Amino acid sequence: MTRGKGNNSANGKGTTLGFEAILWSAADKLRNNMDAAEYKHIVLGLIFLKYISDAFQERHDQLLKEMEQGADPEDPDEYLSENVFWVPKEARWSFLKANARQPKIGKAVDDAMVAIERDNKSLRGVLPKDYARPALDTQCIGDLIDLINGIEMIDRKDRSKDVLGDVYQYFLAQFASSEGRKGGQFYTPQCVVQILVEMLAPYKGRVFDPCCGSGGMFVQSKKFVKAHEGRRDDISVYGQESNPTTWKLAKMNLAIRGIDGNLGPEHADSFHRDLHKDLKADYILANPPFNSSDWGGERLREDVRWRFGVPPAGNANFAWVQHFIYHLAPSGIAGFVLANGSMSSNQSGEGEIRKNIIEADLVDCMVALPGQLFYSTQIPACLWFISRDRQNGRFRDRRGQTLFIDARKMGVLTDRVHRDLTPEEIARIAGVYHTWRGDVGADQYEDMPGFCRSATQEEIRKNG
Repeated sequence: MTRGKGNNSANGKGTTLGFEAILWSAADKLRNNMDAAEYKHIVLGLIFLKYISDAFQERHDQLLKEMEQGADPEDPDEYLSENVFWVPKEARWSFLKANARQPKIGKAVDDAMVAIERDNKSLRGVLPKDYARPALDTQCIGDLIDLINGIEMIDRKDRSKDVLGDVYQYFLAQFASSEGRKGGQFYTPQCVVQILVEMLAPYKGRVFDPCCGSGGMFVQSKKFVKAHEGRRDDISVYGQESNPTTWKLAKMNLAIRGIDGNLGPEHADSFHRDLHKDLKADYILANPPFNSSDWGGERLREDVRWRFGVPPAGNANFAWVQHFIYHLAPSGIAGFVLANGSMSSNQSGEGEIRKNIIEADLVDCMVALPGQLFYSTQIPACLWFISRDRQNGRFRDRRGQTLFIDARKMGVLTDRVHRDLTPEEIARIAGVYHTWRGDVGADQYEDMPGFCRSATQEEIRKNG
């Protein structure tokens, strides 16, 4: 099976209906009564196995041709030196495919995961290893192996990561949709990630997401660099995730894309155990949990990060904002999602913290988003853009000003409950921001009634 060429209408999740959708439909039928949250790890684990086995096989074939020059296809170093995971014989896809209909296929998959972790240090403790459990039907595992076996590489030189990576990303989105509220905890809708990436334009430097979920911000940032003809190695990736299961998903998501990211040695809470304490990032992209009330703020009243005021113990919104500011480099810029309440709430000192951040001239842009974008919540959301350097030499001097963009009427419904922004709408939002900043050409920015307005600090003050 290859990527479908016909009937590829947009599905709103950043890819096209066709190949990925057909694959998802078939995989979803095999789920039967299994919970989506549980099934997710079974399917994504097998896609991951197929990916690393394909990449290994490509390198293996190359080494076979070079044996006369002394190459050894069974030497792990020959793979590691090329950033390819070493896959021992018992973990290779060909072995699993040959045994897909055996009663002990579940144990064979578990053994394959253990072997890969044993021989690849960066994957230790990451891969799912519960395929042999009695509750999991071996017929289902065999059917999935047959299904995933149909993902063929189009171009053996480069596209293996893209094809399987796109399938992985598409499945993440579909599982988030199936899981509803729970799903949103590990997945940010791709259109929201795309807006953040297009507006921040992370060409070169350190990219940080301290609540990284399944790692979508990093994947999109690398894609952005590649699309704009930069080198993907021009950005380095740092992340942190508190949920152990989601942290594993992120590690797999980066590995399947060939992204070498530092997500810390394990999962950890960014507030109470900051794994990147000394990091000053050039770009921060994040979608923290909305209005989190159980973040343990009462234990952090004297924290060095609260430069603009102590955030309330009952809501983590402004703890996240200050955490982001703390980790920004002197010329760094951050873009992140928050609930709309963050723009107006005056409870428990939040208004004072917001005022202090605005008076410090850090708020570059605010974007009001349409409803129904998120799987986890119907709470209206907005994007904040915080910039440490409002008078960068390449840009217009925007000190004392903030750009407001109203995108609430944008987006198209993809089903009864989900809305998505179109590529044209994303380009329009990012375009007006870059024009306002002076990033592009000689175009002069102009306010557009009902869409965008550049406001002074004095105007913001007057409106509270």
